[in-house]
Amino acid sequence: MRQVFLGFVDSGLPEGDPLPPLPEGCFALGALEEQVEALVRVVRRERPHVMTTYDENGGYPHPDHIRCHQVSVGAFEAAGDPDRFPDAGEPWQPLKLYYNLTFHKARLLALHEAMLEREIESPYAEWLESWVDRPEDAARLTTSVRCDEFFAVRDSALIAHATQVDPNGRWFACPLDVQRAAWPTEDFQLARSLVDTGTPDGELEDDLFAGVRERVLQ
Repeated sequence: MRQVFLGFVDSGLPEGDPLPPLPEGCFALGALEEQVEALVRVVRRERPHVMTTYDENGGYPHPDHIRCHQVSVGAFEAAGDPDRFPDAGEPWQPLKLYYNLTFHKARLLALHEAMLEREIESPYAEWLESWVDRPEDAARLTTSVRCDEFFAVRDSALIAHATQVDPNGRWFACPLDVQRAAWPTEDFQLARSLVDTGTPDGELEDDLFAGVRERVLQ
C-alpha cells in the first residue's frame, strides 16, 4: 500500500458565525470533474476492489471531507465506464464502496461510559448531550472490522499530519487500552456493492472484502 497525493490545496476548517469564506483555489472550491478524473486515474492504475471514504456529511461537516465524499463517489461510478475520462487509463470497476463510520452514537457512548468508569474525564459528554437521533442513522452501521491491535499505528499515522491535529487534543483523549476494551473495531457503512457479501440480513460484515472472490496476484 502506498500514499498518493493528488496535488489539491487544503481548505482549512472555517470557524465562526457566520463562517468565513474558503480560501481561493482550495480543494473544496475546485472543479469537481477535474478532481474526479484525478482520482479515476489512481483507481485505474492501482485497481482496488474496495474503496472507503467519508459519508455525505464528511463524518463531521469539514469542507474537504465533504468534497472527498463527492470525489470518491464520482470516481467509483466513473472508473469502470470506458466513456468517462477515456485518457485516464484502462477502465477498472471497484466492487465495494464504504463510508467511514467513526462518529456514531453507539461507539461514542461506549467510550464515554468506559472512561467515566475509570474516572477519566470524557471528551464526549457535551457531544452526546447535544446529539440528535435521526431514524436514517439506525441502519448505517453495516460493517465492523476488529483491528484493535493496530490502533497505535492508526494514531501514529494521524499524528504525523502535524498541521492537522493536536496530539494532546480530544481525538487522543481516550486511552488506547480503554478503546480496545470498549470498542475494538473500526466501523463502516456499505454504500455501494456489486457483489453478494453473503452476510445474513441483520448481521454485520466483519471484512471489507466479504463477497470479493477475485484475488490479485502480487
